[in-house]
Amino acid sequence: MLQLITDIETVMWRDWVVLRRRLKKFILSRLVTPVLYLVAFGWGLGRSITPESGTYLDFLVPGIIALNTMNVSYISATTVHAEKIYHKSLENYLSAPIEPTAFVIGKILSAVIRSFISTGLILVIAAMFDAQLSFLFDVGRAAGFFAVIFLNSMIFASVGFCAAMYVKTFEELSQVNTYFLMPMSFLCGTFFSTSQLPDFVRFFIEILPLTHTSEMLRHGINFLSLIILILYAAVLIKISCKSFKNLADG
Repeated sequence: MLQLITDIETVMWRDWVVLRRRLKKFILSRLVTPVLYLVAFGWGLGRSITPESGTYLDFLVPGIIALNTMNVSYISATTVHAEKIYHKSLENYLSAPIEPTAFVIGKILSAVIRSFISTGLILVIAAMFDAQLSFLFDVGRAAGFFAVIFLNSMIFASVGFCAAMYVKTFEELSQVNTYFLMPMSFLCGTFFSTSQLPDFVRFFIEILPLTHTSEMLRHGINFLSLIILILYAAVLIKISCKSFKNLADG
């Protein structure tokens, strides 16, 4: 177990060194989309929308954070595809004395770190837009909020890692985003409540992890939703580990 932790730290440290060199570019790139969403939906369209409680801006911010953690963690993990296909640097890990499981978990946790940095930026921007963020000063609610972000990031980092392992071209990788992530971006309670959807559509939408993430970021921890996210994370991490072990054995 101690060796596994050490190996995970090694993988994470390598990714942190890379991120630190590109930190300014990473921060600037992470600022663009949230600002556009807040201006277009929060200030623009949002002025004509009245949710059940609070303002639409307060409704929107958790949805943007859910959406952002999904995208950042997924994209961060899919860099493994470039290491495998184009840079051929993944072979160095395969030949290194590192447990395959440690490599997978290290890569996923590195994506989670990027997701948390991005979330922090969004919270700062949201405060500048006068969004209601008083829950951050409640230790219990804040802990639940960041626990949900952690789980959501783990889930979609695992999705990204699995995609990177199984697809063969960059075009195929982008199709995962088109057919899987993009529909969730708009339908899973990020910009409007899923209660407005037809029943037969809502049934499928409410199975998806981002729906549970959006709901809990707005209203606090829900035991059933929390269990669902934990199960998603556990299953996807297991699949990620298996896919990398298959690559190592092959």
